[in-house]
Amino acid sequence: MAPSRAPSRALLQSLRSLTCDAAPAARVRNYSSTPIARQDTQAATKPTSSPETVATYREEWELTKAGTPPVGSRRRRLAMQQTSNIPFDSLPYQCFQEARQILIQDRAEKLKQIETERARLQRTRNTDPSEIAGGEAAKEKRIKSMEAHLEKLKIYADINDPNVKRRFEDGKADLDKPIYRFLSERKWREYRRKVQVQRIETMKVVPDVVPQCDLEVDMRMFFGRRPVAPGDFVDSAVSEEPMRLSVQSFTRGERLLTIAVIDPDVPNLETDRFDSRCHFLATNIPITPTAPLINFTNLSDSQIVLPWLPPHAQKGSPYHRLSIVVLEHKDNVQLEKDALANMFNRETFHIRSALARYPVRAIGTALFRTKWDDNMADVMARHGLEGANIELKRKKVEPLPYKRRNPSSFR
Repeated sequence: MAPSRAPSRALLQSLRSLTCDAAPAARVRNYSSTPIARQDTQAATKPTSSPETVATYREEWELTKAGTPPVGSRRRRLAMQQTSNIPFDSLPYQCFQEARQILIQDRAEKLKQIETERARLQRTRNTDPSEIAGGEAAKEKRIKSMEAHLEKLKIYADINDPNVKRRFEDGKADLDKPIYRFLSERKWREYRRKVQVQRIETMKVVPDVVPQCDLEVDMRMFFGRRPVAPGDFVDSAVSEEPMRLSVQSFTRGERLLTIAVIDPDVPNLETDRFDSRCHFLATNIPITPTAPLINFTNLSDSQIVLPWLPPHAQKGSPYHRLSIVVLEHKDNVQLEKDALANMFNRETFHIRSALARYPVRAIGTALFRTKWDDNMADVMARHGLEGANIELKRKKVEPLPYKRRNPSSFR
């Protein structure tokens, strides 16, 4: 056995010596003056595509992240990528050009119908009311019907024009034209209006504040530069300053509005119920499709009935729904500001009473919410509002005897 172990020991010793000699060489670290590969990768990830011709999701995301979002629709950018420096009307596609010829002929027919309808409308306006059965009321009704039909013909004339669709998708729509108002309203009704209706119905703005409201305008709320989605919570330090409101109308001409901001969740400790409070009321505010923005700070004294009162909530109370209601004046008749100021105050103004007393109707409703936060006490102190030192708690309701867990009568 001894002779057989000798070669094995010699072999093990030689292997150990080789391992020990090679170990220091493996621990030698070579330094390089070139940058690491990770930095090269980061430098290579900078977007190199043009916002005018980008056509893939990844490149769009990279451009958006870099602060240069893509321009227009993906279909337009793909066409620009394949046919650079060629006018949109002259794209070298035979099917496209043949379709354009058909659309041009159809538009020419619609233009002839528009001219005919305009001539009929002018003759109706020049006709004496005594010659029409029904008199002046029937004449006005007929004129309104003909004007509505004329607006539809204008939309039909441009609805299939690819240049109109391209300008609308690129954000260059002119809302003075009927076709762009129609496309904007259709896009609003596809998604944004559904969200707004869902918010006001889920949070019971209808019927708690407004008995009913069929939304006709697109309302957007802003505090400073911050947009507020319907139903969002707004910090008291942010809502301390008056808001800005965008009321986008989709009908031609000017509309006179009355805007009210109402809080229907004011706790009344004496009656153990909730009251309402008007935080802002202004009247005779004009808007047009091209001028929808309303800045509460820039309104004149002849328009403001009740100035802006910062939304506030006491500690322990549920969240408050600040409802913004837009009322349209019938036939654009102006309301007297002094009469409104003498009739209503912050505690007595209600939308139902305004709808009953004045020729107005609700065309838009939005809301945001507020609750007690870290800045609420300071905001209430700056504006002299009481209740910051009071914490509301729910009353403990004692159960009926037969609903108690271990009543003494059962023993």
